[in-house]
Amino acid sequence: MSAPMVTLRRLDLGRVSSDPTVAAEVRGLFRRGAVPDARVREGARAILASIKTGGDAAVREANGRFGGGRAGGSLLVSRAEMESARDALTPLIRAGLEQMIANIRRFAETELPQTRTTVIVPGVEIERRWVPLASVGVYAPGGSAAYPSSLLMGVVPATVAGVERIVVASPADAEGRLNATLLGAAGLAGVDQFVVAGGAQAVGAMAYGLPDAGIEAVDRIVGPGNSWVTAAKLEVFGECGIDLPAGPSEVMVVADATADPAHVASDLLSQAEHGPDSPALLVTWDAGLAAAVERELARQLETSARRAILERSLATGAVVVLAPSRGAALEFVNGYAPEHLSVVVDDVEEAVARLRNAGSLFVGPYAPESAGDYASGANHVLPTGGLARSCGALSTESYGKFIQVQRITRDGLASIRDSVEAISEAEGLIAHKRAVELRFEGGE
Repeated sequence: MSAPMVTLRRLDLGRVSSDPTVAAEVRGLFRRGAVPDARVREGARAILASIKTGGDAAVREANGRFGGGRAGGSLLVSRAEMESARDALTPLIRAGLEQMIANIRRFAETELPQTRTTVIVPGVEIERRWVPLASVGVYAPGGSAAYPSSLLMGVVPATVAGVERIVVASPADAEGRLNATLLGAAGLAGVDQFVVAGGAQAVGAMAYGLPDAGIEAVDRIVGPGNSWVTAAKLEVFGECGIDLPAGPSEVMVVADATADPAHVASDLLSQAEHGPDSPALLVTWDAGLAAAVERELARQLETSARRAILERSLATGAVVVLAPSRGAALEFVNGYAPEHLSVVVDDVEEAVARLRNAGSLFVGPYAPESAGDYASGANHVLPTGGLARSCGALSTESYGKFIQVQRITRDGLASIRDSVEAISEAEGLIAHKRAVELRFEGGE
């Protein structure tokens, strides 16, 4: 008996100019956003306010109310426990984590910024000095869906950058247990401090510190999480740096008749596995490919271990975008700015050269998104919700900053004196002008 059909929702770009409903849907997709709704923002704000004043006790209370706390209420994992979990890893998992660490490190080392000095004019030098942050907090999803990979994506570039203190926060599961592989990954990566908390309270613990537990506030928080984590990161921004607000994970596959429908279907399913709020889009100008992919989805679902989740996700978040041409398809991709983008088309490098908005591109038939999630070495903490128009992946640069150092001699100041004095006077800032003038009164 043949497998039941899977029919994905269609969006026909050929109707954009003639159908206002289609045009509005495209605009909505382009401006979907990664920021949680106002109710989540308000809830996260209230949790953070309690932690800012209540410290350790407030984090325990939030863990009790919302989940993520450890059995017994302890907020910290000791270094010895992380090392014990590391030593208990199975050889196969440990080898996989170690390869992942090595590949992330290798790529992260290429991202290390350089300190440079520029002579503007004789006597005026500006140094742009790279300085690693003193402390960073890494949120790693845990609980029922623990991601050791996300822990490593956050921690390894921090060590490459030279961050002095790395704090990880991750929740326990419903029984108060921490994921053994995630703990082992923390031990392998050399995490300094590990806080057991999830959601907004985890962000608050890192942003404000835990006085009783001896955890000082960090300088920046990175890492992916659910809407509560994202909302909390946005709320603490200003008191603490963040990488970027990341919403639900998303994938887009742009493909033509040269693509294998089985590969495309498997890439869409791997994204749908994240849940119903994770968009999975196929963009193509070949209706025949779209139909073949739908048949493959039905076939692969028949033997899937997580069929119910996948079917629900495809029903709510999967879309086939039919473009009238290759150019229109690539234009749509740039407008949507996906987190993950698989490109499987003829003359693939020409297409890649035209794609400017995506968190991470996966080029060709042997580059599934899951390779980048785990072991290619590229970072999988990426901008979502269209933020790939202006943001890039988490990288070594995210763990430091540049300081401007200006060295100016008397002759150097003399060479720019007229400009400073004229413009400061034009702006009505006479004290600025005098700060230059007085340095030349009375000769040397």
